[in-house]
Amino acid sequence: MRPTRYLPATLAALALSTSLPALADDPAERLEADLRALFAAEGRLEIGEVSAALIRDRVTARELHFVGPEGQQLWLDRYEVSGDYDRPDEVRIEGIRLETPGHEQVQLTAEALVLDVPSRAVLPLHEESWPEGVRIAGLDVEALAAEFAGQDLGEGFGEGRGRVSVERLQATGLSREAIDSLELSGLEGQAEGEGEFGRGTLSLAFARVEGLRGLQGEEDERELDRLELRDLAIDSDRLVATLAGLEVDGDLQDGEGGVRLEALDLDLARMIALAPEEERTQLRMASNVLTGGSGTLRLDAVSTGRWEAVDGDTRLLGELDITAEEAFGWAVDADLPVRLPEGVEPAAFLAEMESLEGVTLLGGRVDATLSDLGLFGRLPAVMAASQGISEAVFVEQARTQARGFGMMLGPEIEAVLTGLVAMMAGEASELTLQLTLPADSELDALSADPLALPERLEMRVESR
Repeated sequence: MRPTRYLPATLAALALSTSLPALADDPAERLEADLRALFAAEGRLEIGEVSAALIRDRVTARELHFVGPEGQQLWLDRYEVSGDYDRPDEVRIEGIRLETPGHEQVQLTAEALVLDVPSRAVLPLHEESWPEGVRIAGLDVEALAAEFAGQDLGEGFGEGRGRVSVERLQATGLSREAIDSLELSGLEGQAEGEGEFGRGTLSLAFARVEGLRGLQGEEDERELDRLELRDLAIDSDRLVATLAGLEVDGDLQDGEGGVRLEALDLDLARMIALAPEEERTQLRMASNVLTGGSGTLRLDAVSTGRWEAVDGDTRLLGELDITAEEAFGWAVDADLPVRLPEGVEPAAFLAEMESLEGVTLLGGRVDATLSDLGLFGRLPAVMAASQGISEAVFVEQARTQARGFGMMLGPEIEAVLTGLVAMMAGEASELTLQLTLPADSELDALSADPLALPERLEMRVESR
């Protein structure tokens, strides 16, 4: 059982139940009856007292203690409903503690959980059971912490134990199918698993998702408008990395989307030290080539895509810029006029695109530039040493091989390979490809036979 399974079920159990017909007009009696109905099929519930405020609409249940059939226990200091009981302004739960015994153990605490304008004072236990139209305008959880053991921690970790804490979690527009926004801050986690990643820690200063839809469907059917992460750090037995920021814009209805990756630092030296001993030599060689001996690789990336509708056709424009500090740079600029399958809207097609079937290319261009920031200058020494030859001999052999491939695959391929050799020899620092694409071509047919592309498009290669 995954530890994340407890969070939605537990948060739900703090404020949700099967709402039965009112047994009395007194809100206090209704609240007690609904809370007891929540746990009636699951175990035993004790309530210290239930009272209604005299001055304003507010009903409060205090000192709740639930005992489940397998020994799980839940304590709530206070469960308070404000406003009209049938249309509450707010439901507030304070002093939350959960404990589950046995092999799959969980201890969860939270200072307070607030539901803003829920559809009911008490809702079904699981969100899957919510009636159609049930909605919560806002959710606010403070000081959430959990410890767990005997849990399936997911791929790479296997079964293990750990703990997680969140300073604050907020959400808006919650329903069975979607969440308008979800935001958390101050996430700290630690896990010890039996899988490949072993033990590790994770911290995340801030995360926000917007427009999450399709929660009741399969995982690959879910859609997300926007994702933002800030100050992520992972330190495990197989991965040591920090990330300053990540932004994903997946909403293409406005005509554009993209991804921005800011300062992903991979501590290759630490990861190599944690790797099996028989793998370290090859990994250290690769690290030295990529990082120049520093042992740390920093990646920055920006990818943007736009679409424009022009006279019934669609123009796709995209840019990609990847920089591996002290290693290489890769930039791509594309402008592709295409004809989509009849009756298909561009935003919907691009959001759900799984293949290029039915897309007709109307020409266009793709410009790509590969820059040497140190990687290519380090390659000859490493490759020559691995073959027991000098760097000069290695470079000459590489030139000969480039000409040989050119004779088989054409002058364009030879120009690309010769440009790469020139970068390794220090004769060039940049390789540029300019592609002019054929009109009235099926994109899936082009992508299925990449070796035939030089004959079907116009390619210009420059190294400088």
